[in-house]
Amino acid sequence: MALQEKIDQDIKAAMLAKDQARLRGLRAIKAALLLAKAEKGPTEALSEDTEVKVLQKLAKQRKESAEIYQQQNRDDLYQIEMEELAVIESFLPKQLSREEIESVVRQLISETGATGPKEMGKVMGLANQKLAGKADGKTISEIAKALLAGS
Repeated sequence: MALQEKIDQDIKAAMLAKDQARLRGLRAIKAALLLAKAEKGPTEALSEDTEVKVLQKLAKQRKESAEIYQQQNRDDLYQIEMEELAVIESFLPKQLSREEIESVVRQLISETGATGPKEMGKVMGLANQKLAGKADGKTISEIAKALLAGS
């Protein structure tokens, strides 16, 4: 429960500092974690993997909302989403670069013996397991598709 305790401490610090942007982001994280915990059952603690998945889901939601707000020229709302995204990302594990993801996907393609786009599912299953929490599924998919199309 270390993450939840850290969130609670950060909420108190943000309240004292009157940092509204950070406070919004932290409260969103806390609410999502409490909801995930309620779904599992009140006595079960969330695993670290589950916490990372919850944070990734929140980050993805903020990115998608920010894109929509930017397209609609709503800079005020776009700014709010980006501030919350920064707070959420500060709790996520360091994301791998595109080159690092490509290296892992190449390795998995050679391990599985995949030769074309028809075997994308086999590669994606392993890649999602190996890169869980370290890379966005959309990026992994793009890289795998490009590499399998070129082989």
